[in-house]
Amino acid sequence: MTRIFETPASHLRHFKQSLKTKSLISSSTDEPQLINRLWRHYILDPNSDIVNRWNYVFLITCLISLFIDPLYFYIPYVSENACMATDDEAATQITVYRSLTDVFYFLHIIMKFRTAFVAPSSRVFGRGELVMDAKEIAIRYLKTDLIVDFTAALPLPQIVIKYVIPAAKRNGSGHSKSTLALIVLIQYVPRLFVIFPLNQQIIKTTGFIAKTAWAGAAYNLLLFMLASHVAGASWYVASIGRQYSCWSNECKKERDAVPPCVPDFLDCTSDTDTYVRDYWRNSTQVLVKCDAINDEDSGFKFGIFANAFTNEVASSTFMEKYLYCLWWGLRNLSSYGQNLNTSTYIGETLFSISLCIIGLVLFAQLIGNMQTYLQSMTVKIEEWRIRKRDIEEWMRHRQLPEDLQERVRRFDQCKWLATRGVNEEDILQSLPLDLRRQIQRHLCLKLVRRVPFFAQMDDQLLDAICERLVSSLSIKGTYVVREGDPVNEMFFIIRGQLESSTTNGGRSGFFNSITLRPGDFCGEELLTWALVPNTTQLPSSTRTVRTLSEVEAFALRAEDLKFFAVQFKRLHSKKLQHAFRYYSQQWRTWGACLIQAAWRRYRKKKMETELALQESYYYNQDPNNNYDQNYEAFEDVGLEQPLVGSAHNSQQLGATILAKRFATNTRRGIEQKIQMTDSSSSLKMPKLFKPDEPDFSAE
Repeated sequence: MTRIFETPASHLRHFKQSLKTKSLISSSTDEPQLINRLWRHYILDPNSDIVNRWNYVFLITCLISLFIDPLYFYIPYVSENACMATDDEAATQITVYRSLTDVFYFLHIIMKFRTAFVAPSSRVFGRGELVMDAKEIAIRYLKTDLIVDFTAALPLPQIVIKYVIPAAKRNGSGHSKSTLALIVLIQYVPRLFVIFPLNQQIIKTTGFIAKTAWAGAAYNLLLFMLASHVAGASWYVASIGRQYSCWSNECKKERDAVPPCVPDFLDCTSDTDTYVRDYWRNSTQVLVKCDAINDEDSGFKFGIFANAFTNEVASSTFMEKYLYCLWWGLRNLSSYGQNLNTSTYIGETLFSISLCIIGLVLFAQLIGNMQTYLQSMTVKIEEWRIRKRDIEEWMRHRQLPEDLQERVRRFDQCKWLATRGVNEEDILQSLPLDLRRQIQRHLCLKLVRRVPFFAQMDDQLLDAICERLVSSLSIKGTYVVREGDPVNEMFFIIRGQLESSTTNGGRSGFFNSITLRPGDFCGEELLTWALVPNTTQLPSSTRTVRTLSEVEAFALRAEDLKFFAVQFKRLHSKKLQHAFRYYSQQWRTWGACLIQAAWRRYRKKKMETELALQESYYYNQDPNNNYDQNYEAFEDVGLEQPLVGSAHNSQQLGATILAKRFATNTRRGIEQKIQMTDSSSSLKMPKLFKPDEPDFSAE
């Protein structure tokens, strides 16, 4: 029953839809019609796991597509024959990858047609009510995001490369139309409009983009690298356009020259005669006036685009161009374009201004986000460092002794290593009761079962105990409780060793000490107190407990034990109380002391009897009272005295023994009565009976 109530609402909706699909399957036999009906009735919950996973997959796909699109800018290059050419092999590969990412954009459109939304009128309280009607979902999507999503999914670069550029060449426009690849930048706008709301949707649903701080920092660095990639590719294609613009302007000036300059000479893919082109290239001044290396001698200023030709970037391989342009974008975005030497060309100046502004914004965002993510990793360490500094200042101000200061430092260090600065109680208290109970059971049940006393309890009582156990940490040399102090907690040792000692209330000559190890417990006086009804005053400790090493334990408070005693009658069972007596060090010490006292009384009584018999024997044998000499003589030789006497001596000895027993019993009764009078309000353990003897007949 609990599992049903723990099932998310999305699973119930999917279960409801599955019931519909089953009814459709039973009522239809036509497969295409069946698939159509299934699809029409299946609506996704925007908070379901399927939608969340798809959002993450589509986010990664969007980032890949934003990386692929600027690669089209690297297709044109300057050939060795001083003409413009295109890298057809690279264009084909880029088009294939771009087409694969476009498929995900269309799938995302289909997903949004089948994803429910929260009705705006139901957001007054809670998460709102989901609209599951497919028609209403479609109408809402058509009015809001469909245009942007469809524009982002269009294969515009493929159309430009495949149809527009070849058509422009056939119409005689020359290679200048190759710069139509800049249309990719136009499609960047709707694709950015897609990725930013997708980010917000993921954060709204899951609370974060990256689960760890390192992943969040890497994600922000990836976005900055993507911006640098776009800036470098734009700079490269603008450099190619600047070079072609110079050639076109100078070519127009040589139309009347011999041989005349023809625009087809600037295109390596044109059908112009090779001999004529070579003759023109050897005699023309176009290449000299548009040489970026001799920029000072020519009248054309390349400005920030000169490095593309002075470093032979425009004629390098595809990978070399890409890496150089990526470095150019990273350098100028991170330095806000301070290294750029621009000319007076308006387009170049506007490009530099845009680069400076975008670099400033993106770099500031990168540093801010990475600082936030990285600080979240060390925020607990910083808080602990500040707290440690405050503790040192406080101890110095209060002039604590050095040994106390060292104990405070050691405890703070041990607590940090155990919890890493996390307050577990606050986290657990903020959770629902059932979830908190399951977590406590998972954390404590195995450890609690290691305590032999708890192994005698049933699961219901163990669950209640696990729910109220509190973790406790003590360093070496800490006094957990002192003899005579009130006991307010019962400790169950998980790790470490403790010394438990007692002087029986300060009695001279009495001292008992034992070592408590993992699985033992202390503070058992509290359980005796909890089992007695109508008691308010806490019991006093009969032992002093001191840690011998660093100790981790679970503590059970007095009020919790009282609650168990009232709510769970199992705690009053005789077998459980006998198990408590068996594992309790207090009861073990009491039993050992009882046995020792009985043995001493027996030895004393035996010695008194033997001494009386010896005195009677020597008195009858030596009327002159030479008892002392004869007794010493027997002791010197190591012989026992004879225990045989006359009938009169036997009667006298029996009377003496009876009189002594009567006096002893009378004195004992008087002492017990005095103790009952003085401690009429003291707590007593409920009367326990001998447990059942084990049955070995089955073996």
